[in-house]
Amino acid sequence: MLIKFAVKNFRGFAERIEWDLSHPSNYTFNPNAIKDGAIKNGIIYGPNGAGKSNLGIAIFDIVNHLTQKFKSEKYYKNFTYGGDSNLDVLFEYTFILGKQRIVYQYQKNSEGILVEESLTVDGTTAFNRKRKHLELDEKQFPINPNAKANLQANANNISIVNYLLASYPLTKNHYLIKLRDFVESMLWFRCLGVNEFMGFESTPTSIDEFIIKNNLINDFSDFLYKVSGQKFEFDLEKCTDKLLFWKAGTGSLVFDATISTGTQSLHLLYYWLKKIGNASFVFIDEFDAFYHFKLAFEVCKQLFDLNCQVFMSSHNTYLLTNDLLRPDCNFILQDNTIKPLQACTEKELRFAHNIEKIYRAGAFHVE
Repeated sequence: MLIKFAVKNFRGFAERIEWDLSHPSNYTFNPNAIKDGAIKNGIIYGPNGAGKSNLGIAIFDIVNHLTQKFKSEKYYKNFTYGGDSNLDVLFEYTFILGKQRIVYQYQKNSEGILVEESLTVDGTTAFNRKRKHLELDEKQFPINPNAKANLQANANNISIVNYLLASYPLTKNHYLIKLRDFVESMLWFRCLGVNEFMGFESTPTSIDEFIIKNNLINDFSDFLYKVSGQKFEFDLEKCTDKLLFWKAGTGSLVFDATISTGTQSLHLLYYWLKKIGNASFVFIDEFDAFYHFKLAFEVCKQLFDLNCQVFMSSHNTYLLTNDLLRPDCNFILQDNTIKPLQACTEKELRFAHNIEKIYRAGAFHVE
């Protein structure tokens, strides 16, 4: 699990911002939102421009950094705070993988080129590279002097993690294998008119084609009705191998071309729900931008039933209820700081409290 993340000098974050998921409170309700002593599910709130989207994108830099999964070509534009080419961007991840605590930290310049990198396991340094100096635990990784010299020179800016994964024999339970598997199973996505995602898959896929190929048309129709109350009768005779058609009046219409933006978002959500059974960490940016508030609640319940960590950003205060999550799983991001609700007030928050009403009254303060 990812239990802590920090970033500095990335886009709108001039100073270090740290998101800590490792200290849940002792609430007795909604225990499924906590897993292995860390926060499994949560929603991030905050005013426009606070950095909710940038925080999610920053977390997924590690996917761009260590994997060949799908990523945006525009990712490194405006990479550093204020576009300052003299700034390096710091990323820091703390994972619990199995019973091991892994802290992985690296820095990139304004072009996204790796300049520093370090990794510790349970407090022991596995490697630490700072510019042209490399410290490597030779008991763990006894590589030959020439290979170490080449790594130290860093001529091709290769990640030490990727080098060891590709060149050094590791057992299947090695922490680097676990780290690679976790990162390769991370997924970020959003649907704001255009479907966007990072991680989990290597290439984009046609959602209609996926549904048709896997004989999921009726299941998809049931899903739409269950979460949104919409009844779509698909025209099985007219559906091709790549396009869904639904019956409208006496004719049939192309599904994706004639549905609302909210239903398009559900279309995408259904696809990912079918694909991410083995995901490790999911972040959905502005997930309910086109949802009715009650629909957003139903979608959250489905997402939070997944075994993986699932987080999202939202402005929908209807979701600020103890019927869905708990105060330590709802976060406020503002002024380069992110905190759970119970840390934003001196008031003791209990299950019976109307969290939405307290939030709207301005009782939570991020300081």
